[in-house]
Amino acid sequence: MAAVELGALAGFVFDLDGCVWNGNVLNPGAGETLAALDRAGRRLAFVSNNSRATGADLRERLHALGVTVAQHALSPLEIIGEVIIERWSRSRVLVMGAREMEDAIAGAGHAIVDFKDWRAATVVAVGNDFDLTYERLTVAALAAAATGRLVTPNVDPRLPVEGGEFLPGCGVGKPEPPLFRMALERLELPPSRVAMVGDSLGADILGARGVGMPTVLYAPQGSTAAEPDVVVRSFAELARLAGVGPAENSR
Repeated sequence: MAAVELGALAGFVFDLDGCVWNGNVLNPGAGETLAALDRAGRRLAFVSNNSRATGADLRERLHALGVTVAQHALSPLEIIGEVIIERWSRSRVLVMGAREMEDAIAGAGHAIVDFKDWRAATVVAVGNDFDLTYERLTVAALAAAATGRLVTPNVDPRLPVEGGEFLPGCGVGKPEPPLFRMALERLELPPSRVAMVGDSLGADILGARGVGMPTVLYAPQGSTAAEPDVVVRSFAELARLAGVGPAENSR
């Protein structure tokens, strides 16, 4: 692993699902460590691959759980409409996903195509769909095959929730660059000065490395993976390495 001095960094971007929280429960020590980082003047941002939540939704959840330092919270819904424009210009989009994702795509100037009119679609967007039926899946597959244009907010196979359980994921969030770059823009810091902290090697660590950020793998069971710069088993360990733990604060 590369030597990275977390205490010298100016900011941190935290993955939410499986790292800061599981479902509606903060992971042990998360709240205290985030508050300590904020008191020490570190800039913080939070990202999620949840395709049903906006950044405002995520910020509200964090505040409700006592993480009142959260100002910058981002999800793929912040960028998916722009990603479609960059790749294919304004489009007619068939959305197999939540209403929130549909609203975000429409808000970026795209036309939403009804499932019965799937042949008119020029792009298919697939997210977490709690109303999924075989008929909807078939229509989306037909439209994707016809257009050759498919976009998804994430490729995560699982969305961690409480008690070690999970919900199925939908796999332009992580590990694609736009979400990381938007977080860096919000923090107004270069990638070399901001560490990405997350529990997923594929989505968090490799994605952050792709834009030049130092990486921290949150792995309570430990890990021998070579990809992250740093591996921590707990938020207390992260606080210590970042120079904001109890021992450091008492000096």
